[in-house]
Amino acid sequence: MRLVLLGAPGSGKGTQSQRLVEHFGIPQISTGDLLRAAVKAGTPLGIAAKAIMDAGKLVDDRTMLGIIRERLAQPDVANGFILDGFPRTLAQADGLHKLLTELHKPLSAVVQLEVDYDLLFKRISGRRSCQDCGRVFNIHTAPPSSPPPCDGRCTAPNLVQRVDDSEATVSKRLQVYEDQTRPLVDYYLQRGLLRTIDGDGDPQAVTQRLSSALEG
Repeated sequence: MRLVLLGAPGSGKGTQSQRLVEHFGIPQISTGDLLRAAVKAGTPLGIAAKAIMDAGKLVDDRTMLGIIRERLAQPDVANGFILDGFPRTLAQADGLHKLLTELHKPLSAVVQLEVDYDLLFKRISGRRSCQDCGRVFNIHTAPPSSPPPCDGRCTAPNLVQRVDDSEATVSKRLQVYEDQTRPLVDYYLQRGLLRTIDGDGDPQAVTQRLSSALEG
């Protein structure tokens, strides 16, 4: 099973990727993790990527595809993989298609986790974490209980919001997704690879929908 997981910020890709890893016994390939690992290992591509990032630029598609190629050569992907965070653009999708064709490892499916943008906005902008114990809450859907907050671990929750979760930043992140990544839905639909899953609701229910779509 060779999968690409698509979805807007806050759609639950990370959670569902981990569940698919357990279900199918295949590794999740996160481009962010790959970059950090390549830089830490000091590989030629890692050194090139570090120079690009140190200059404040985004790692180019050619370098990123080279790092993915190295990852796909490892033995744990023999039975498949889950790509999370790549591709993000049509150009990247074309590059990935050429790479996988060359490696004789075509995609089995592409899954789109579909969640209403209003709900995504609440999911992300409502996130708060306790500075004392690290527990994460959502002021809209899962506010801290009172009393006792943090399940009794803290006398009072000292809640903070990440900069990336501010309303202005969330709006920009969703707009970038709409402009750059949403076109991949049609790209993969035309190739007969797309499976669209309702990403709203309990994570276990979403996992069941996802497994049914893939195994069906």
